[in-house]
Amino acid sequence: MSLPPILCYHKVDARRELGVTRLAPRVFRRQMEALARAGARTLGSAELERLATEPAAGAPPSSLVPSRSSLVLTFDDGYAALAEHAFPVLAELGLKALVFVVTDYVGGENRWDVALGGRRFRHLSWDQLGDWRSRGVIEVHSHGATHARLTWLADAQLDEELARSRQAVAERIGEAPAAVCYPFAAADARVVGRARAAGYRLGFAGPRPVTGLAPADAALALARRPVYAWDGAEVPLVLRSGLAGRTAMAAARFASRLSVTTSLLRRPPRRV
Repeated sequence: MSLPPILCYHKVDARRELGVTRLAPRVFRRQMEALARAGARTLGSAELERLATEPAAGAPPSSLVPSRSSLVLTFDDGYAALAEHAFPVLAELGLKALVFVVTDYVGGENRWDVALGGRRFRHLSWDQLGDWRSRGVIEVHSHGATHARLTWLADAQLDEELARSRQAVAERIGEAPAAVCYPFAAADARVVGRARAAGYRLGFAGPRPVTGLAPADAALALARRPVYAWDGAEVPLVLRSGLAGRTAMAAARFASRLSVTTSLLRRPPRRV
């Protein structure tokens, strides 16, 4: 399966924070302009699904290999500042992205997260999501209902988290999402199987591959290349080959591992 690089962004915001997921608007614009100058073509979920699944069905691989300039842009969490600092840039440059929303918090603050430095960030509203979707700039997909770490949930809780989020997007956007992004990039074979049963056809993880999967589930565990605060290069370091690219991906994998701290701090206490 030959797939284009999948970039993962979080916040594009002028407000500073203590975490690593914020990118300054000027840096984001510089990166998008560089990609556009290079002739990058951004794929939507339907194109990506076709690339990820048709080879397994026996289609000629040579007809499905994307051009070297193809890539996929994704945004986790759906922060409100994207409507000011990211989406207009994409529209201007003719690029598009997949946005994964935490459906219980759409239009509200990110109280599912630890407020580093006491600072909260607001999420996009359903109206904003619908507006930018109607312009062809974004697609809206699932990031769970509450941003729970899915690998820590019992089967019934996991099923409810996946189904409720998918239903909310379908009702408010008018189309059921094809894709789910696993919160904290936490996924395993069980989570992937339950996502498939919930109706998802694509699943997005983090920089580390999900192991123990059946070949048919590969499209539900797509690895991504996160762009964190330190990646201010004109072309994101995670897209580069050689030492720079390997170092950037190693740093991204380390940051992904640290996300377990947030999960532990936000985990509800056990009932006794």
